[in-house]
Amino acid sequence: MKNGASNIFRTWLGITAVVVLAVSTSSAGLEQSAAPDFTLKSINGDNLRLSEFRGEVVLINFWASWCGPCRQEMPVLSELHDKYKALGFTVLGVNVEEEPGKARRLLKEMQVSFPVLLDNESVVSKQYNVVAMPSTVLVDRNGNMRYLHKGYKPGLEDVYLQQIRDLVRE
Repeated sequence: MKNGASNIFRTWLGITAVVVLAVSTSSAGLEQSAAPDFTLKSINGDNLRLSEFRGEVVLINFWASWCGPCRQEMPVLSELHDKYKALGFTVLGVNVEEEPGKARRLLKEMQVSFPVLLDNESVVSKQYNVVAMPSTVLVDRNGNMRYLHKGYKPGLEDVYLQQIRDLVRE
């Protein structure tokens, strides 16, 4: 009985943490430090490496299919990708779930224009110290992390837009 109560408490605590992280957002400018390079398989089966995008501004978005704010943010990111890709900007969506089928099912419902990568062993999300869903990192043309956003609320796209414009102009 004691184990059952303990498991219920841990489950409740985990759910509470996810809800708190999902409804709150934070954003910070970062001291310029090199974005950790990585290679991940895309949803289409191609290997993509972050360093291949050197010279472009890259928005890396860590997400999961079970995350409501992630689902809400994806069309916004797709629109930003389409609007600014000609200026040297790209979005890389990084799905962090162990089961890639969940991401594939969601992407059949909600098509996006940017590459989606699979981090099913959480190697890259650990490199980037991802603790909230969604988490978004903006990387400048020189491969330096410049901005970090944890969570998503409508209106955050205006902040993304300004930061993208600033980085594209550099």
